[in-house]
Amino acid sequence: MTTLVGLLSFLAVLALVLILGYLVAKGASSLDWNFFTKNPAPAGQAGGGVANAIIGTAIIVGVAGLMGLPVGIGTGLFLAEYGSGRLGWIVRFLADVLNGTPSIVVGIFAWTWLVKPMGHFSALAGSVALAILMVPMIARTTEEMVHLVPHSLREAALALGYPRWRTSLRIVARTALAGIVTGCLVGVARIAGETAPLLFTALGNLNFSTSVNQPMQSLSLQIYAYATGPFAEWHRLAWAAALVLMGLVLLLGLAARWAIRQRHGATR
Repeated sequence: MTTLVGLLSFLAVLALVLILGYLVAKGASSLDWNFFTKNPAPAGQAGGGVANAIIGTAIIVGVAGLMGLPVGIGTGLFLAEYGSGRLGWIVRFLADVLNGTPSIVVGIFAWTWLVKPMGHFSALAGSVALAILMVPMIARTTEEMVHLVPHSLREAALALGYPRWRTSLRIVARTALAGIVTGCLVGVARIAGETAPLLFTALGNLNFSTSVNQPMQSLSLQIYAYATGPFAEWHRLAWAAALVLMGLVLLLGLAARWAIRQRHGATR
């Protein structure tokens, strides 16, 4: 069984290495200063970059994080500390359902309730859709991390006269902080590569834009547009943009690992 488990683990890691290696082989040669600092060139012309998509991704994901992280962490704390009743069961069930909901369904929901009433596409609508995808994952991760905190810490704080809400925020949340941060980083990494919700909300924009009330480009939308286009130059830039997006997710994963080691490294 040890040999079998080791072989399966090797196959799983091999698939990831092959994907990353293929992206490096296809896209690394297209990475230069212009790629990161210039906007896309007109259709059919060589050159250009994806500066608008990089900034757009940072804005859309950043706004989604500002909306989704507090809600997700707060929901997770509620489920762990006060979620033993019927309300907690309902919230937990809805979070599990949302975790399995296809992202395109969330995009249609955001289009119906935000884009259509507003009368135009916007980066804000895209951020709301991504925040909806982020909240249930962070909530369930936070709940599991808080459950790992020993009950003796809660009892000690309550014995010293701390109210229960302050115990949850000052003692329990701080003790589980490394795990909560890890869950948040994983949630951000998950939404950073989403395309389907943004097709119905942010739409994309070939021009440089920083207004959250207007359509905005992202790396995932840029990859989709270039990969389905008819020009070889677009395909080349799509591979490079995919490599950058993969690198972003990898950096978030490494940051999550670093957060864990900062919390538990002294005991290893």
